[in-house]
Parts: sequence; C-alpha cells; structure tokens
Amino acid sequence: MAEQIDAPGAQQFIPPQADTLDQLRAAAAGCQGCELYRDASQTVFGRGDESARLVFVGEQPGDMEDHKGLPFVGPAGRLLRKAVDDAGIDPGHLYLTNAVKHFRFELRGRRRIHQTPDRVHITACRPWLVAEFSRLRPELVVVLGATAAKALLGPSFRVTRQRGELLPWPASAQRPEDFARVPVDSAGKVADAPAARLLATIHPSAVLRADDQNTAYEGLVADLTVAARALAA
Repeated sequence: MAEQIDAPGAQQFIPPQADTLDQLRAAAAGCQGCELYRDASQTVFGRGDESARLVFVGEQPGDMEDHKGLPFVGPAGRLLRKAVDDAGIDPGHLYLTNAVKHFRFELRGRRRIHQTPDRVHITACRPWLVAEFSRLRPELVVVLGATAAKALLGPSFRVTRQRGELLPWPASAQRPEDFARVPVDSAGKVADAPAARLLATIHPSAVLRADDQNTAYEGLVADLTVAARALAA
C-alpha cells in the first residue's frame, strides 16, 4: 500500500538529547513519520505534568483537537473529564496523550470525518509514545479504546475482554523492554522504570456513539473507579 511506503516512522524526528516533554513536544511539531502530517493542521502532542500519577492514552486527535493543538478538548474530552470527576480521580494528577499524533480524516463536503488510524500509523507514531513514557513515572496507565491498546499492548489485545482489569505495567506491554528503562539524569544514566499498573477501557467517543449512552457511560465510570481505587491503595 502507498501509505506504508510513506511511513518511515517517527524515530528519525526524535532528538536523542531531548530531556523534557517540552523538548519532545517541540520536536514532534516537525514530524513527518507518516503521511497524516500532510492534511492535518498540526501535531497534537500530549499535555500534563511529567510527575502525573495517571497517564491516559487515547486514539488520535479529533477535529477540534487538530485545530487547537491539544488532546481531549473536543466532545470526547469533555465526557472524559466528567467521567474522571464521577470516578473520584484528581484531575491535577493526569497526563493525556494519544497513540497517533495527527488527525486522520476524510472530507465530506466541508466536514472532516474521523477515520480510524491503520496499523501503519500506529507503528509509525509509536516512538513518540515510547519517548513520552521515558519522561513519565505513572503509577497507572489507562488505555482508552482499541487503537491505544494495539499501540501499547499489541494487536491481539481485546479491550472488550479485559476492560477494567488491572495489569502489570510495563510487563503487559507488547515490547516491555521499550518501557523498562528510564533516564535519571541529563548525562545519560538510566534506571529501571518503577513498577506500575495498566487498565484498559472504552474510548469516551464510544460512549457518544452508543445506542444506550447512559449504560456505556456508567461502564466507563465503573472502569475508572477501579483506577481511582488503585491510586488510593
């Protein structure tokens, strides 16, 4: 497929000397690791504190996120914030990011309609996720939806089978070695990443698409409540 030819991957755009998330964010603005950069308005990198106890990983930016350059600021993001509050999670302890950093869409008239990223996009963008996690020390990772699950846990993972279940992190990753070592100083010293846990649940956009939104929302909050209890333990 042509898009596979146009997906050299993000690795060549990640500066090896980047010590902070801000430096990674600045570098990501010039990423051309797959063809999605051509039509998207901008790269949408993660946001939040490097010391965040909880990291949310979603699919990709949507239309509003693409325009504003921030993740989870559209309808799904507003629903996620409500679910976080209802689950009793402190919103000040969050880092929000996506598996794919550019908006994939198709034009229908003047509307830009979301298209699910292909595996080639997930693979091309995965180095950014690895780089982000190298600067983060979460106690818990929450994977939102199938695309994020494929990016971190591999194509065989099914959110519908294991949603709400606490798994060891990074041991549950498709390639744990990518997340097992983290830098501890600017001189290049590394150490073992602190043991954490991971929980998978549906993406908030799935709630918005559901026939029974109330039931779908209650399920999302129930999963996030498991996350809240894990952080409080």
